[in-house]
Amino acid sequence: MKFVLGLSLLIGAANAQLASPGPLAQNALNAVKYYALRYGVPPELVEAIIDEESAWNPYAVSSKGAAGLMQLMPGTAVRFGVHNRFLIAENVRGGVAYLAWLTHTFHGDLRLVAAAYYVGEQPIRARGLAYSSPDVQQYVKRVARRYRFRRWLRSQPEDTPRGRF
Repeated sequence: MKFVLGLSLLIGAANAQLASPGPLAQNALNAVKYYALRYGVPPELVEAIIDEESAWNPYAVSSKGAAGLMQLMPGTAVRFGVHNRFLIAENVRGGVAYLAWLTHTFHGDLRLVAAAYYVGEQPIRARGLAYSSPDVQQYVKRVARRYRFRRWLRSQPEDTPRGRF
């Protein structure tokens, strides 16, 4: 039951994004496609991170100070040349550049990339997934599930019905 409910929520969210997105959502999807291709990061990973980080709200701000679609911390934004974390294209560019850097740093292990995106690269560099926080473990599982689902969805023929459960 839990699996079916989770799957229906994922399909519903994917359908909402694949249907006819509004101008902000379309701007975000275009930025994801462009920067994912430019930096060599799977677009499904970027989308899964955005799902988890901000639920596609470009004005989201966390209690720890992360902001925008990809929830960039101020230091990460500066590091990757983002001047306004609320501008969709700028936020996505910085977030994808960070994901590309993490992918290189962790030799393509997307589990470590997701964990480092969530808590920073230092704890993950030091201990890998042995990082004992259940919160980090759950985050990585959620991102992985969304990533796999988005890859599966993109592999389906265009005429495949995408109705809700």
